[in-house]
Amino acid sequence: MSKNTDELFKNVIAHAKEYGFVFPSSEIYDGLSAVYDYGQFGSELKNNLKTYWWKAMVQMHENIVGIDSAIFMHPKIWKASGHVDGFSDPMIDNKISKKRYRADQLIENYIEEIKKHYIEEIKEPWLNEITEALSESSTTNPNDNSPIPIRNTDEEKLKDNEHFKRAVEIENRLNSLLIAEDLQGLRALIIELNIPDPISKENPDWTDVRQFNLMFSTQMGAVADDADLIYLRPETAQGIFVNYLNVQKSGRMKIPFGIAQIGKAFRNEVIARQFIIRMREFEQMEMQFFVRPGTEMEWYKKWKETRLQWHLALGTDAAKYRFHDHVKLAHYANAAVDIEYDFPFGFKEVEGIHSRTDFDLSQHQKFSGKKMQYFDPELDADGKPYGNYIPYVIETSIGLDRMFLLTMINAFDEEDLSTDEKQDSRTVLRLHPCLAPVKAAIFPLIKKDGLPEKAREIMDKLKLDFNLQYEEKDAIGKRYRRQDAIGTPFCITVDHQTLEDNTVTIRHRDTMQQERVAANDLDKIIGELVSWKNLLS
Repeated sequence: MSKNTDELFKNVIAHAKEYGFVFPSSEIYDGLSAVYDYGQFGSELKNNLKTYWWKAMVQMHENIVGIDSAIFMHPKIWKASGHVDGFSDPMIDNKISKKRYRADQLIENYIEEIKKHYIEEIKEPWLNEITEALSESSTTNPNDNSPIPIRNTDEEKLKDNEHFKRAVEIENRLNSLLIAEDLQGLRALIIELNIPDPISKENPDWTDVRQFNLMFSTQMGAVADDADLIYLRPETAQGIFVNYLNVQKSGRMKIPFGIAQIGKAFRNEVIARQFIIRMREFEQMEMQFFVRPGTEMEWYKKWKETRLQWHLALGTDAAKYRFHDHVKLAHYANAAVDIEYDFPFGFKEVEGIHSRTDFDLSQHQKFSGKKMQYFDPELDADGKPYGNYIPYVIETSIGLDRMFLLTMINAFDEEDLSTDEKQDSRTVLRLHPCLAPVKAAIFPLIKKDGLPEKAREIMDKLKLDFNLQYEEKDAIGKRYRRQDAIGTPFCITVDHQTLEDNTVTIRHRDTMQQERVAANDLDKIIGELVSWKNLLS
């Protein structure tokens, strides 16, 4: 992480706490590792992200419905899903620092560092080459719109770059070791690459690599000796699969159809760092889409593109996102891709799209003894009904907490407003108005002359439709700065002119421009700017 990106990340974390977005959990008792609480504005932002996802996934699709399944489920479910036997990560310890790390991530981070070298090596010469080509083209023929001839493409330059070759070689070795589940080989590769301890930066003394199960277990029953062992769910997907028949029959759903869910999941993460990126209690937004066998790759591609567009609709720079195809597939998948975002500490997964085949429903049919088949009356190419089959599943799964952090980082801006006369700046969250925790703030210019009463009157009319804040303390400039810091799109000032003609000043967060509008038009003005239509249509 460079100094600038490291500083940005630290500033976002500090801002999140100072302004009531995220707090360390149990802080008065010195906190609880990798557990966080969402504050008054954080919970609003988080709920708005949920609403955006739910509307895009459920409300906008006639063949997708939502459920809310229980956190506690029958323990055989996790045996059927493979979590009891295979839900683990390869862990390695440094005997000197007593710190534990994921072995595969140590190597992945090493590869990312190599990539930074070759990107820097090709960037400046490549840009110079484009500049020269542009100059030659405009000089020889200003009206020529044909493609500019570049001697070597970016891809060709990469193939010739030694750092690029080295990164590809290590990445291929890592993938081979993960597919073979060669734990000794992972340790040998870490030692061969001379990877230091990420925290102490010193030469480590590594232990063997071991698999670590990530599920939390507890007991259900009045008497401990007779209690049943159950698990806190490590994912929300299984709650959808075991309710597949209930939803399909009660809703008379026809293939293809989807079931969506937002809910908490729990994983005993040994390496829980980078703020809310990796927590032990987190929230998922998942949709399982049931399709006819043989059509799964078509739907997989469709949902891959659909989900990326959902992210980009928020105005995020497309260059900040990338697809990362899985080489080592989970036991249930025949295809998988991550949508990754370029956080200050590098690209990390935000959402996964997986083709889960019929694994989950087949396993639950086997372990429960209940048929999970669907009768498809549609006719095939030969004019015969497709008949009974177990549907295949395309999954989209997004980490809500990671999406929250992505949104905060993307919106955070420290703007220099200095002039020749004075130094000035502001911290502003440029959140999409739909996501902003507070839609508008209402200020009486002063705390007398009937202005507070008028401001309250306006607020009472608007608060049925919008989440608002009323503020009368401090100078108007300080109030603007506080609202900028929490991402409020609009500030409405009630002054003496308001008492005469019922107009107010509305100030826009991003531009800081102000305009005079009728108080009776505020619901329409705000409503149009914060409408979900701006994101969904």
